[in-house]
Amino acid sequence: MANYKKIERMTTVMRINHWLVALCMIAAVITGLYIGHPYYQSFISDPAVTKFVMAWNRLIHLYAAIIFDVSSMLIGYLFFFSRFEQAYKKLIPTSKNLKEFLEVLINLITLNRRKKFNSSHPDSFNVVFFTVFHLLLVWMLLTGLQLYVHGLSSGMSSIGSWWPTMLHIMTDWTLNITGGTNIDVRYAHHLSMYLILSWIVFHIYYQVWRTIFWKEADIAIVVGGSKFVKEDENIK
Repeated sequence: MANYKKIERMTTVMRINHWLVALCMIAAVITGLYIGHPYYQSFISDPAVTKFVMAWNRLIHLYAAIIFDVSSMLIGYLFFFSRFEQAYKKLIPTSKNLKEFLEVLINLITLNRRKKFNSSHPDSFNVVFFTVFHLLLVWMLLTGLQLYVHGLSSGMSSIGSWWPTMLHIMTDWTLNITGGTNIDVRYAHHLSMYLILSWIVFHIYYQVWRTIFWKEADIAIVVGGSKFVKEDENIK
């Protein structure tokens, strides 16, 4: 019988951040779809003062985006300066990282028929995969802010003119990239949402698949922070 060693993979902060992002993702998708195409309405008999359905959806969407901002800054910091594990090192195209990336890809394509890499740490494939996810989040943030500032056409906001000015400086370039109009930015924003949803589906599938085939409790990492690896595979 193989001996297993417990390996810490996520700190408490990382796990809290993971679930906050997951909850905010659900809220952002539901409210974002409503903002783009309202699909429900309040009861006609409700008094007018309680009918701010769009306003509530926009508010929840904005708060979810703010949490994404904070999460992205935290992940960006940990990506380079974490004392636990610095993920950026797995993005450096060294022969070791490239070989590991290829081995994980083969393992995925062949449904676990070949596993010649150390699964006790984040592999280069997963690091690239998660990097793409966070880049998509940043793109969603920038295009979303461009759509937001478009509504401040007067150049003023409740906190002054500096806010719309800053947003224009930060996000007007997204107009040129997507096609030049606000509608193009909206399409890019919505397309990115579906790409992120596809990413989430694959992410969940891959973690469940690893848990079933490898029997290393990968799915438990986001709950308890640890997984188990056969000691003979725990190679540095």
